[in-house]
Amino acid sequence: MPRPRKPRNCICPHRAGYAAVFKPAGVPLKDIQVIQLAQDELESLHLCDGEGMTQEQAGVCMGISRGTVQRVLASARNKVAKALVGQKALAISGST
Repeated sequence: MPRPRKPRNCICPHRAGYAAVFKPAGVPLKDIQVIQLAQDELESLHLCDGEGMTQEQAGVCMGISRGTVQRVLASARNKVAKALVGQKALAISGST
């Protein structure tokens, strides 16, 4: 049985139930694949790439370890790259 998930402190301005979808222009959403970006993935991108924090500083802000930030950040960057290169929709979920 896996260990329970540790709560994460997410203070990014694009959080809390805000369901944003970014997609290529001129293509209906129903015609393209949607990639889900979780709230903690967005928060790690915001802190590390947007605010210029180190992974250790971001981990302190989010209440998680640096290693977890590294894993979540790698996942977020992978999803954003796939959405941009593959011309797919990127949906930001409101829950962790």
